[in-house]
Amino acid sequence: MKLVTFNIRLDNGQDGRNNFCHRKAFILEKLRKEQPDIICFQEVLPHVAVWLKEELADYYVIGCGRDERLRDEQVAIAYRKDRMNLMKMDTYWLSETPNVPASRYPDQSICPRVCTEALMEELSTGFVFRVVNTHLDHEGPEARKQGLNQILRTLKEAEFFPEAPIVFTGDMNAEPGSEEMRVIEENPEFTNATKGIGFTYHGYQRKTGQSCIDYIFLSKGIVCRQVEKWTDSRDGLYLSDHYPICAILESA
Repeated sequence: MKLVTFNIRLDNGQDGRNNFCHRKAFILEKLRKEQPDIICFQEVLPHVAVWLKEELADYYVIGCGRDERLRDEQVAIAYRKDRMNLMKMDTYWLSETPNVPASRYPDQSICPRVCTEALMEELSTGFVFRVVNTHLDHEGPEARKQGLNQILRTLKEAEFFPEAPIVFTGDMNAEPGSEEMRVIEENPEFTNATKGIGFTYHGYQRKTGQSCIDYIFLSKGIVCRQVEKWTDSRDGLYLSDHYPICAILESA
Protein backbone atom coordinates (compact mmCIF):
# COMPACT_ATOMS: atom_id res chain seq x y z
CA MET A 1 0.00 0.00 0.00
CA LYS A 2 1.06 3.59 -0.52
CA LEU A 3 0.84 5.82 2.56
CA VAL A 4 1.66 9.52 2.93
CA THR A 5 2.12 11.76 5.97
CA PHE A 6 1.35 15.33 4.93
CA ASN A 7 1.36 18.49 7.03
CA ILE A 8 -0.81 20.52 4.69
CA ARG A 9 -0.06 23.84 6.47
CA LEU A 10 -2.92 25.64 8.17
CA ASP A 11 -4.67 28.16 5.96
CA ASN A 12 -3.85 31.36 7.84
CA GLY A 13 -3.36 33.65 4.84
CA GLN A 14 0.20 34.54 5.85
CA ASP A 15 2.20 32.70 3.21
CA GLY A 16 1.92 35.03 0.22
CA ARG A 17 2.68 33.06 -2.95
CA ASN A 18 2.23 29.87 -0.92
CA ASN A 19 -1.14 30.69 0.62
CA PHE A 20 -3.40 27.67 0.55
CA CYS A 21 -5.59 29.17 -2.17
CA HIS A 22 -2.57 29.07 -4.51
CA ARG A 23 -1.44 25.58 -3.46
CA LYS A 24 -4.82 23.82 -3.75
CA ALA A 25 -4.61 22.88 -7.43
CA PHE A 26 -0.97 21.79 -7.04
CA ILE A 27 -1.88 19.54 -4.09
CA LEU A 28 -4.78 17.94 -5.95
CA GLU A 29 -2.67 17.35 -9.03
CA LYS A 30 -0.02 15.56 -6.95
CA LEU A 31 -2.50 13.43 -5.01
CA ARG A 32 -4.36 12.42 -8.16
CA LYS A 33 -1.10 11.48 -9.84
CA GLU A 34 0.24 9.46 -6.90
CA GLN A 35 -3.09 7.90 -5.79
CA PRO A 36 -1.98 7.02 -2.25
CA ASP A 37 -4.13 4.50 -0.41
CA ILE A 38 -3.92 6.40 2.88
CA ILE A 39 -3.05 10.05 3.59
CA CYS A 40 -2.36 11.21 7.13
CA PHE A 41 -2.87 14.98 7.20
CA GLN A 42 -1.93 17.48 9.89
CA GLU A 43 -3.03 21.13 10.30
CA VAL A 44 -6.40 20.61 8.58
CA LEU A 45 -8.75 23.49 9.38
CA PRO A 46 -12.53 22.84 9.15
CA HIS A 47 -12.97 24.49 5.73
CA VAL A 48 -9.95 22.56 4.42
CA ALA A 49 -11.51 19.32 5.69
CA VAL A 50 -14.65 20.20 3.71
CA TRP A 51 -12.51 20.89 0.65
CA LEU A 52 -10.71 17.54 1.00
CA LYS A 53 -14.02 15.68 1.24
CA GLU A 54 -15.36 17.47 -1.82
CA GLU A 55 -12.26 17.11 -3.99
CA LEU A 56 -10.99 13.67 -2.95
CA ALA A 57 -14.06 11.86 -4.22
CA ASP A 58 -12.36 8.46 -4.11
CA TYR A 59 -11.57 8.82 -0.39
CA TYR A 60 -13.30 8.98 2.95
CA VAL A 61 -11.80 11.66 5.22
CA ILE A 62 -12.10 11.15 8.99
CA GLY A 63 -11.13 13.23 12.02
CA CYS A 64 -12.37 16.15 14.10
CA GLY A 65 -11.09 19.50 15.30
CA ARG A 66 -9.10 19.89 18.49
CA ASP A 67 -11.02 22.62 20.35
CA GLU A 68 -14.00 22.25 22.70
CA ARG A 69 -16.43 22.62 19.79
CA LEU A 70 -14.50 20.09 17.68
CA ARG A 71 -13.42 22.87 15.35
CA ASP A 72 -9.93 24.28 14.74
CA GLU A 73 -7.13 22.05 13.39
CA GLN A 74 -7.53 18.30 12.98
CA VAL A 75 -5.21 15.43 12.15
CA ALA A 76 -7.33 13.82 9.47
CA ILE A 77 -6.90 10.43 7.84
CA ALA A 78 -8.04 9.96 4.25
CA TYR A 79 -8.35 6.46 2.81
CA ARG A 80 -9.42 5.04 -0.53
CA LYS A 81 -12.98 3.74 -0.55
CA ASP A 82 -12.15 0.92 -2.95
CA ARG A 83 -9.01 -0.26 -1.10
CA MET A 84 -9.68 0.08 2.61
CA ASN A 85 -12.45 -0.74 5.06
CA LEU A 86 -12.66 1.27 8.27
CA MET A 87 -13.31 -1.10 11.18
CA LYS A 88 -12.94 1.34 14.08
CA MET A 89 -11.99 4.99 14.54
CA ASP A 90 -11.12 7.06 17.60
CA THR A 91 -9.95 10.59 18.37
CA TYR A 92 -8.51 11.48 21.76
CA TRP A 93 -6.73 14.45 23.25
CA LEU A 94 -3.13 14.30 24.41
CA SER A 95 -3.73 15.12 28.05
CA GLU A 96 -4.46 13.59 31.43
CA THR A 97 -8.16 13.60 30.41
CA PRO A 98 -8.05 12.27 26.83
CA ASN A 99 -11.83 12.16 26.38
CA VAL A 100 -12.28 15.83 27.29
CA PRO A 101 -12.19 18.00 24.15
CA ALA A 102 -9.53 20.75 24.19
CA SER A 103 -7.76 19.29 27.24
CA ARG A 104 -3.98 19.73 27.44
CA TYR A 105 -0.94 18.82 29.50
CA PRO A 106 0.21 21.46 32.04
CA ASP A 107 3.52 22.07 30.23
CA GLN A 108 1.87 22.46 26.84
CA SER A 109 1.23 25.50 24.67
CA ILE A 110 -2.27 26.94 24.42
CA CYS A 111 -2.94 24.57 21.50
CA PRO A 112 -4.73 21.30 22.31
CA ARG A 113 -3.26 18.27 20.55
CA VAL A 114 -5.12 15.21 19.34
CA CYS A 115 -4.48 11.75 17.99
CA THR A 116 -6.62 10.13 15.31
CA GLU A 117 -6.55 6.34 15.25
CA ALA A 118 -8.10 4.09 12.62
CA LEU A 119 -8.25 0.30 12.47
CA MET A 120 -8.22 -0.63 8.78
CA GLU A 121 -8.76 -3.72 6.69
CA GLU A 122 -7.12 -3.93 3.28
CA LEU A 123 -10.00 -5.23 1.18
CA SER A 124 -7.98 -7.20 -1.36
CA THR A 125 -6.05 -9.21 1.24
CA GLY A 126 -7.99 -9.00 4.50
CA PHE A 127 -4.88 -7.59 6.20
CA VAL A 128 -5.87 -5.68 9.36
CA PHE A 129 -3.65 -2.87 10.65
CA ARG A 130 -3.85 0.28 12.73
CA VAL A 131 -3.05 3.81 11.52
CA VAL A 132 -2.18 6.42 14.14
CA ASN A 133 -1.79 10.08 13.17
CA THR A 134 -0.81 12.98 15.43
CA HIS A 135 0.74 16.44 15.63
CA LEU A 136 2.71 17.03 18.82
CA ASP A 137 3.06 20.33 20.66
CA HIS A 138 5.28 22.96 19.06
CA GLU A 139 6.52 24.51 22.33
CA GLY A 140 6.75 22.00 25.17
CA PRO A 141 9.32 19.16 25.00
CA GLU A 142 7.79 17.63 28.12
CA ALA A 143 4.33 17.78 26.57
CA ARG A 144 5.67 16.05 23.45
CA LYS A 145 7.22 13.34 25.61
CA GLN A 146 4.00 12.89 27.57
CA GLY A 147 1.98 12.77 24.36
CA LEU A 148 4.18 10.08 22.83
CA ASN A 149 4.06 8.02 26.01
CA GLN A 150 0.28 8.38 26.09
CA ILE A 151 -0.13 7.22 22.50
CA LEU A 152 2.13 4.19 23.02
CA ARG A 153 0.31 3.32 26.23
CA THR A 154 -3.07 3.62 24.49
CA LEU A 155 -1.89 1.30 21.72
CA LYS A 156 -0.80 -1.31 24.26
CA GLU A 157 -4.24 -1.15 25.87
CA ALA A 158 -6.15 -1.79 22.62
CA GLU A 159 -8.77 -4.50 23.05
CA PHE A 160 -10.13 -4.80 19.50
CA PHE A 161 -7.54 -6.53 17.29
CA PRO A 162 -4.80 -5.79 19.86
CA GLU A 163 -2.14 -7.54 17.77
CA ALA A 164 -2.83 -5.53 14.62
CA PRO A 165 0.40 -4.04 13.20
CA ILE A 166 0.72 -0.27 13.55
CA VAL A 167 1.64 2.58 11.24
CA PHE A 168 2.35 5.65 13.38
CA THR A 169 2.67 8.94 11.50
CA GLY A 170 2.81 12.63 12.19
CA ASP A 171 4.52 15.94 12.70
CA MET A 172 6.32 15.38 16.00
CA ASN A 173 7.87 18.86 16.21
CA ALA A 174 11.08 17.21 17.42
CA GLU A 175 14.32 16.18 15.77
CA PRO A 176 15.63 12.59 15.71
CA GLY A 177 17.68 11.83 18.81
CA SER A 178 15.90 14.40 20.98
CA GLU A 179 14.85 13.31 24.45
CA GLU A 180 11.18 13.12 23.51
CA MET A 181 11.81 11.17 20.30
CA ARG A 182 13.84 8.59 22.19
CA VAL A 183 10.54 7.48 23.72
CA ILE A 184 9.71 5.75 20.43
CA GLU A 185 13.14 5.53 18.79
CA GLU A 186 14.34 3.27 21.62
CA ASN A 187 11.11 1.27 21.69
CA PRO A 188 11.92 -2.20 20.28
CA GLU A 189 8.38 -2.55 18.93
CA PHE A 190 8.89 0.18 16.31
CA THR A 191 11.23 1.00 13.45
CA ASN A 192 11.62 4.43 11.89
CA ALA A 193 10.80 4.13 8.19
CA THR A 194 11.92 7.73 7.68
CA LYS A 195 15.35 7.38 9.31
CA GLY A 196 17.96 9.36 7.39
CA ILE A 197 15.44 11.06 5.11
CA GLY A 198 16.84 14.50 5.93
CA PHE A 199 14.94 17.68 6.68
CA THR A 200 11.18 17.64 6.16
CA TYR A 201 10.23 21.14 7.29
CA HIS A 202 11.57 23.73 4.86
CA GLY A 203 9.43 26.83 5.46
CA TYR A 204 9.10 27.46 1.71
CA GLN A 205 12.90 27.69 1.58
CA ARG A 206 12.91 30.97 3.45
CA LYS A 207 15.50 31.66 6.11
CA THR A 208 13.39 30.07 8.82
CA GLY A 209 15.53 27.02 9.44
CA GLN A 210 15.12 23.46 8.30
CA SER A 211 14.34 20.47 10.49
CA CYS A 212 13.46 16.78 10.38
CA ILE A 213 10.17 16.58 12.30
CA ASP A 214 7.85 14.40 10.16
CA TYR A 215 7.91 10.63 10.70
CA ILE A 216 6.51 7.24 9.79
CA PHE A 217 7.07 4.53 12.40
CA LEU A 218 6.17 0.88 11.82
CA SER A 219 5.56 -1.89 14.32
CA LYS A 220 6.37 -5.52 13.69
CA GLY A 221 4.21 -6.97 10.95
CA ILE A 222 4.69 -4.13 8.47
CA VAL A 223 7.80 -3.38 6.41
CA CYS A 224 8.73 -0.40 4.28
CA ARG A 225 9.85 -1.15 0.72
CA GLN A 226 10.44 2.43 -0.36
CA VAL A 227 10.25 5.92 1.15
CA GLU A 228 10.63 9.35 -0.42
CA LYS A 229 9.93 13.02 0.15
CA TRP A 230 7.66 14.86 -2.24
CA THR A 231 9.86 17.86 -3.02
CA ASP A 232 7.77 19.20 -5.92
CA SER A 233 7.88 22.95 -6.52
CA ARG A 234 7.03 25.36 -9.32
CA ASP A 235 8.42 28.89 -9.45
CA GLY A 236 8.54 29.08 -5.65
CA LEU A 237 5.19 27.33 -5.11
CA TYR A 238 5.33 24.25 -2.86
CA LEU A 239 2.87 21.60 -1.77
CA SER A 240 3.30 22.84 1.81
CA ASP A 241 5.93 24.25 4.16
CA HIS A 242 6.72 20.58 4.95
CA TYR A 243 7.71 17.95 2.43
CA PRO A 244 5.09 15.18 2.46
CA ILE A 245 6.67 11.75 2.99
CA CYS A 246 5.42 8.80 0.94
CA ALA A 247 6.11 5.17 1.89
CA ILE A 248 5.37 1.89 0.11
CA LEU A 249 4.41 -0.62 2.82
CA GLU A 250 3.80 -4.36 2.91
CA SER A 251 2.69 -6.84 5.51
CA ALA A 252 5.67 -8.79 6.85
